[in-house]
Amino acid sequence: MESKKKVVEEQQSHEKVVNWEDYQHEVARLSSLSSAVNEANYNKSLMQEKLNDYLQFEAESLSWSNQLDEMREKLEARKLVMGNTSMNLKVVQEKAKKQEDELNSQIRSLLMAGTSLSVASRSLQEENNSLAGERGYGHLKNVQKLLRMRQQFLVFQISLLYPVKVATGHTFDQELDSYSNNSKSGNPSGVKALDASGSLTISGLHLTVLPFKKMSFFTDKKEVQSSATALGYVAHAVSLIAFYLETPLRYPLRLGGSRTYICDYAPSVEPTSSDFTSISLPSLSSKPMEFPLFLEGQDTTRSAYAVFLLNKGMS
Repeated sequence: MESKKKVVEEQQSHEKVVNWEDYQHEVARLSSLSSAVNEANYNKSLMQEKLNDYLQFEAESLSWSNQLDEMREKLEARKLVMGNTSMNLKVVQEKAKKQEDELNSQIRSLLMAGTSLSVASRSLQEENNSLAGERGYGHLKNVQKLLRMRQQFLVFQISLLYPVKVATGHTFDQELDSYSNNSKSGNPSGVKALDASGSLTISGLHLTVLPFKKMSFFTDKKEVQSSATALGYVAHAVSLIAFYLETPLRYPLRLGGSRTYICDYAPSVEPTSSDFTSISLPSLSSKPMEFPLFLEGQDTTRSAYAVFLLNKGMS
């Protein structure tokens, strides 16, 4: 109750007593105050709206600024990518230029090669035409055939000049056995027994194994001379055949009838009379060595080696 009294008293203390004369003036003042308050409220609402618009504009501006920054970053990235792309494009263009130059060079080379090939083809065609003519490949074959016939005829003439015959009788191995047996029995006429048994002959002279045995006091000198002459015939026939067939001899001959020599340009060891099997062929030598195709004193190893070279040269 006391509180209510206090409130009433306060209201009463605030209440203002206005005289009638001042009432209209007070009403006018209050009306003007009310209008001012309304106007202030209206201005306040306008200002609030402007403030809200401004705040919204600021928010939109900030959003646009962020978007603009993002777009600027993207643009910078695009610029960097474009720069790299431009550099790569320049490199590719340079490579393409070099490849184009190389291709042009190759095309020029191909054109020149094509021209040369065309010229060579025309030349080949002309050569083929010339070969197909009267004096062409067919003529060459005929000439070669005639040459072979001529060579055969010449070789046949040599066979007539130096007829080689095989006399009936024992074989070559049997001749060696016969010679060995006769030597062991102390018969110095073993050579004649060997000749009598029959062997290979040239122009009627027997090709015996005289060069493979040692000379002795009882050796028939005529038989030695006959063997040397027969080997001379063989050497001469071989040289003629090689000349007519245009075939160089592996071991050249120095003809001299029954005193014919055969040359070895590269003997590694000079043959000795002690060991014929130790003779081996060739290392380089500036001077050729000559070996006789006839018996020379009592040393028959050189003659045996000469016959060996002659047989090897004809094989």
